[in-house]
Amino acid sequence: MAESVELPSRLAILPFRNKVLLPGAIIRIRCTSPSSVKLVEQELWQREEKGLIGVLPVRDAAETASVGPMLSPDVVFNVEGVATDSGERSSKIPVSTSDGKNQQELIQWHTRGVAARALHLSRGVEKPSGRVTYIVVLEGLCRFSVQELSVRGTYYTARVSRLDMTKAEMDQAEQDPDLIALSRQFKATAMELISVLEQKQKTVGRTKVLLETVPVYRLADIFVASFEISFEEQLSMLDSVDLKIRLLKATELVDRHLQSIRVAEKITQKVEGQLSKSQKEFLLRQQMRAIKEELGDNDDDEDDVAALERKMQGAGMPPNIWKHAQRELRRLRKMQPQQPGYSSSRVYLELLADLPWQKGSEERELDLRAAKERLDNDHYGLVKIKQRIIEYLAVRKLKPDARGPVLCFVGPPGVGKTSLASSIAAALDRKFVRISLGGVKDEADIRGHRRTYIGSMPGRLVEGLKRVAVNNPVMLLDEIDKTGSDVRGDPASALLEVLDPEQNKTFNDHYLNVPFDLSKVIFVATANRIQPIPPPLLDRMEVIELPGYTPEEKLKIAMDHLIPRVLDQHGLSSENLQIPEATVKLVIQRYTREAGVRSLERNLAALARAAAVRVAEEHAVSVSKDMHSIDAPLLDNRLADGAEVEMEVLPMGVNNHEMSNDFRSTSPFIVDEAMLEKVLGPPRFDDKETAERVTTPGVSVGLVWTTFGGEVQFVEATSTMGKGDLHLTGQLGDVIKESAQIALTWVRSRSSDFQIEAAGQINLMEGRDIHIHFPAGAVPKDGPSAGVTLVTSLVSLFSQRNVRADTAMTGEMTLRGLVLPVGGIKDKILAAHRYGIKRVILPQRNVKDLVEVPAPVLASLEILLAKTMEDVLEQAFEGGCPWRLHAKL
Repeated sequence: MAESVELPSRLAILPFRNKVLLPGAIIRIRCTSPSSVKLVEQELWQREEKGLIGVLPVRDAAETASVGPMLSPDVVFNVEGVATDSGERSSKIPVSTSDGKNQQELIQWHTRGVAARALHLSRGVEKPSGRVTYIVVLEGLCRFSVQELSVRGTYYTARVSRLDMTKAEMDQAEQDPDLIALSRQFKATAMELISVLEQKQKTVGRTKVLLETVPVYRLADIFVASFEISFEEQLSMLDSVDLKIRLLKATELVDRHLQSIRVAEKITQKVEGQLSKSQKEFLLRQQMRAIKEELGDNDDDEDDVAALERKMQGAGMPPNIWKHAQRELRRLRKMQPQQPGYSSSRVYLELLADLPWQKGSEERELDLRAAKERLDNDHYGLVKIKQRIIEYLAVRKLKPDARGPVLCFVGPPGVGKTSLASSIAAALDRKFVRISLGGVKDEADIRGHRRTYIGSMPGRLVEGLKRVAVNNPVMLLDEIDKTGSDVRGDPASALLEVLDPEQNKTFNDHYLNVPFDLSKVIFVATANRIQPIPPPLLDRMEVIELPGYTPEEKLKIAMDHLIPRVLDQHGLSSENLQIPEATVKLVIQRYTREAGVRSLERNLAALARAAAVRVAEEHAVSVSKDMHSIDAPLLDNRLADGAEVEMEVLPMGVNNHEMSNDFRSTSPFIVDEAMLEKVLGPPRFDDKETAERVTTPGVSVGLVWTTFGGEVQFVEATSTMGKGDLHLTGQLGDVIKESAQIALTWVRSRSSDFQIEAAGQINLMEGRDIHIHFPAGAVPKDGPSAGVTLVTSLVSLFSQRNVRADTAMTGEMTLRGLVLPVGGIKDKILAAHRYGIKRVILPQRNVKDLVEVPAPVLASLEILLAKTMEDVLEQAFEGGCPWRLHAKL
């Protein structure tokens, strides 16, 4: 007992970080640091049962809030090696920790501690380091106060004075009426706690005996030591030397522990009540099923519903959605299969169970080099686009949960937009789902129909996620520029929520009627034009333009990708069909003029079909001539003489190679120019087309942009006797009509400066009608970039001089004759290159767009920059502007 312990004047100090040992409490610690091992060995191990040490709480000096008195600032030291169970410090002397490192921390020592003795000691040696460790079971005896702290070797000692009362002082204090009342109150609260614990634990009997035999001042420390309380509360209990204060604090802590147990019991009873209700419902359903079996009215509907419930439980729904699904399932159970709403409810619950709420593709570590090789193998050229995709993948590798941009590939058909999205999915090792938005005019295609409608169904996004069964696929929104809007809503507006990373976490499909997380989906969009896309939707995407391929790139794509694919699709090989590189060039020049390669692939497929017919005919002839060679060795079954042969079974793998050699074409089908015209017909395009059409005055060559890439547009002008009217034909839009009016007005305004009347005796102001025509009248045309072409055509008409056939132009003009920049420069230059044009006139402010044009194309063209219409006319005619000699400037 504490009163029988004789406390020495000095004790070796074992620090406890953020932990307190109270008198009467027992604690088990493991000493590993050299200083604590030295302390235990000298003070406890060698002295055996006579050894006593002091346990002193310590805390970090960084913690400003403190409970109870601390040593004064002059005894705050640089301390090392304070472990979770124990630690040592030295004044200005570093002490190694158990791991051999020097970690200095500023800590504070509590001025009050507890003397302790060892109830059990065990010594061990760690292998292979050979380090000695001790496991010590300590019992707290009595409180003491630190008078002086000093160093002994590697650990601390302190001069202490006892704080607890002696036996005589305790006997006198027990006569105090207030103390007696506090003792009774503490015992009553402790007995109530024990009676509550008796219902759960069978080992509290010893605690009840302890309550009846141990003095109450000892019980206060023992009870509090068994609770999980904060370090501050432990220090407060240690500092409670006065018995009344100690009992008050102990009673408060015991009562708080009792109340927490009662609250936990109440919650447990409520949960058990809910469980018992579920068990009751289960038993009733089992009885109902047994009754149906006896009546012969048993069916599989209940089993199907139970299977659906199990499937829903394994779907990993969030708690709020699972609650909603349970409510729908209970409604389904109450319905008969013949009821009208049964089928729709069943389909809805099956959709909830099939959706990938938590399931996602397991992403392997991204290999950027492998991704780059895959992009190079799948796509030729497109250097900047592939570099942007590699950058996108690099960010994904460094930060997998990064909110990446929504990439939107814009370009003409056949340039590889969809296949690029597929390559992104393959590089990320994710599933790929394509959603076509072309012609979609109903908002319900995106958000789904409400379940109140007959035949309602979820939107395309939810259906796509259900199809791939993962919540993080690469989703391609194909043809996003071709969505429309009518009385049923605007799909483009519905896509605003889908493509916004701040909103798509809680995407609400009208059919689901519960939020679904789309933030893990990687969206990629494709479009042929930017103009039809609404600005708010375009703002959520990063546009990457794919303008088209040069003839050289098409040739490389055909030789490396298209021809092998076409041969494989038609069951041919290079031994059956050979298409030389020169023939492919002729196909590109004479039969295709497009930005992509789809028409080129169709022409190559036509050549492959012609070769397939020839190879198949040769096979048939070979079979008829060599039928006698297929005799007994090739027959699986030999028939008797005179029997009718119905089937001959050729053993695969025995003579199959010999058979293929017999049916192999004797010579490959090599496509030359003559065969090209025989299969594909006469050439559709001719390099001399431009020169032939620009043979009369009034015709100029312009460059325009279409959804299929850049194109060459001829402009024809003529004049007739009339009243000075302007006639425009060619299915033109309002903008291009205004450009024609501006062009004619500019020419008329300069007639006096250029002395047109004197030069050509033509009165532009009256007496003649001007007719401007844009050929290919079935194709709608609009845009401002034909301004300079229109002026050049009119000047050519009035001067009766031809425009250079090797020159094309583009640019918008003002009423004052300034040439303004236009868009689609790369597509237009590629179109001029395809048509064999050698000189291109561009607005001077479009010089920045030449960076995007491939270097081989720029090298084959002469780019002429114009700032005013005079510059355009100077370059468009052989020998300069027709009226230059008559100009006053």
